[in-house]
This record gives sequence, C-alpha cells and structure tokens, in this order.
Amino acid sequence: MPVQRLNHAVLYVRNVERSVDFYREALGFKVVMSMPGAAFLQASGSTNDHDLGLFEIGAQAGASPAGRSTVGLYHLAWEVDTLAELERVAIKLGDLGAMVGASDHSTTKALYAKDPDGLEFEVSWLVPAALLTEEVLRRRARVLPLDLAADKERYGAETLGGIGVSIPG
Repeated sequence: MPVQRLNHAVLYVRNVERSVDFYREALGFKVVMSMPGAAFLQASGSTNDHDLGLFEIGAQAGASPAGRSTVGLYHLAWEVDTLAELERVAIKLGDLGAMVGASDHSTTKALYAKDPDGLEFEVSWLVPAALLTEEVLRRRARVLPLDLAADKERYGAETLGGIGVSIPG
C-alpha cells in the first residue's frame, strides 16, 4: 500500500517554550502533550494525534546549514481551507516579522515564513480541481508574485481549497 500523506513533522529547536508560543500565535497550533524539553502540537481542525513535535536542544545550537552547505529539509508546508484564512495568516506572519515571501504557483497560493530558529515553512491554499482551467495548468512551471486580492476575486475568499494535490483526476 503506498504512502498516503504526511502525518506529522518533528523539529529540533533551541527553546521549546519560545517555539510553542510562536506556532500557537502564528498558526493556531495547540499543545496536546508536553514534557521537559519537548512538546507535541496539533493544528486547529486536525484529527492527528499531533502534527508537529518540538525537541529542545538548547540556546547554543547553531543555525541549520541545510541548503547552503549541507543537504537537509528545505521547508514544511501546511494547507489552509480558504483564501480568507491565507490572508489572515499572512497578516499574522507579517505582524510577527516572520514572513519571507509569498508566491503564486498557479495551482497553489503560498506564503513563506521562518520560525524563531530560522526554520522555514509554507502555508498554502490549493486551487480546487474543479476550478482549474487550461490557462492555470499551463502556468504551473512559472512562479509569480502572490496577489491575494486578485485571487479572492477570481476564486472567492471563502471557496474551500483542494485537499492534497489539486490536479484534475
């Protein structure tokens, strides 16, 4: 049986409490279990036991060189249900000084941010398969700046996004 989806991610962080506070405020995660030096968080609306595990390794930990001088994970990506929610997250990430970019990947509308340890993550909304046009599909190889106002006008602020991959079946 093939793998179906990612169940959770685990990150090493300098300070668990600081990271928990960030993920709570930025993305609405809640703590479902904690112990000294570790916390397990669940995304709002998730039915997973936990979606994110955090393990503290201390303030002396250096920055991850992944992508600069070593192989390693580039980022994690979480989905939101609507463009209105993506906009709310964009504002929150901006207020926290965490935003590092926003892109239109044609079938995916994406925000990029970094947590307090500089670990990058993505928050995205996927165009539902029923709303994909030939023009949208042709643009998949191009990355454009995100224009949330135009996307809300085109798709609707409260339109439920595609789940997983929004490619017609």
